[in-house]
Amino acid sequence: MSRKPRVRSGSGVTMHDVARAAGVSAITVSRALNQPQQVSPALRDKVMQAVDALGYVPSRSASTLASARSRTVLVLIPSLGNTVFLDTLAGIETVLAEAGYQMLIGNSHYDAEQELQLLRAYLQHRPDGVLLTGLSHAAPFDALLRRHRLPAVYMMDLADDGRCCVGFSQEEAGAAITRHLLERGKRRIGFLGAQLDERVMKRLSGYRAALAEAGCHDAGLEWLDPAPSSMQMGADMLDRALAARPDCDALFCCNDDLAIGALARCQQLGIAVPARLAVAGFNDLQPAAWCTPALTTVATPRREIGIQAARSLLAMIEGDAPQALRLDLGFALMLRSSS
Repeated sequence: MSRKPRVRSGSGVTMHDVARAAGVSAITVSRALNQPQQVSPALRDKVMQAVDALGYVPSRSASTLASARSRTVLVLIPSLGNTVFLDTLAGIETVLAEAGYQMLIGNSHYDAEQELQLLRAYLQHRPDGVLLTGLSHAAPFDALLRRHRLPAVYMMDLADDGRCCVGFSQEEAGAAITRHLLERGKRRIGFLGAQLDERVMKRLSGYRAALAEAGCHDAGLEWLDPAPSSMQMGADMLDRALAARPDCDALFCCNDDLAIGALARCQQLGIAVPARLAVAGFNDLQPAAWCTPALTTVATPRREIGIQAARSLLAMIEGDAPQALRLDLGFALMLRSSS
């Protein structure tokens, strides 16, 4: 007469116990837990029922030693309060979960030294690869990646130096929205910039290039603040801009937060938008289409960047070539009534 497997405490239950309870092999249990895409949904449900009934907790250290992989990916972003990066994380998580990987998330707060400390701390968890925001990082950071031979994919921007990157041209996007304002007949176009990270500065570079092409660049129409952006800052910067340059007839704000704040201040002051002052933002966050007037902005493929970056990294982890070393997902101008 067969005996039921003896149920031990969660810490003492083994993969073989789960296999016996589910009536499958230990290899099938391992695949169901670590590579669920290789197991049928019905079989995976059967395994998971046994896992839940026995209280089995996989040993991360044991699986790492057995496979030489931790099945984790380190994702370093500069902010957890910015919708842009939350959308990117959602795309990454979708791909990694399907492949049986977990995310280790580090928030650098736009600080290169803090980003370096995060990398050093998370290396103890032996991630299989790293997804990074932007292209500029501290020299010791890049050295650590090379020393540990960690596959890395850079997100949100494009490089031409052989690094794997997924994003779009920040400069081209900044130039494109500026050209749109020029096409609307605006000639004294100001720039409102906050945070001043590398991506904001590249948008500023694109803005300057487009104005130079049109022969109307004016450095006196730039207002830059390294503090974190907010709608309040956008309203305050609009006040500063019009006090300093009442002839300003358009504003390109480096993100939608600033632009929405500027639009709100225009409404409070009775400034006609876009007749007196056109306003444009960047990123096309959800509130942009619901402003009064609706905000002209640049739509960026944040979620798709996360999806494609994660796919590229998984290919590199498997020893395969990514779809492309330099994957340009482009951007789109969302032309609305604020311009």
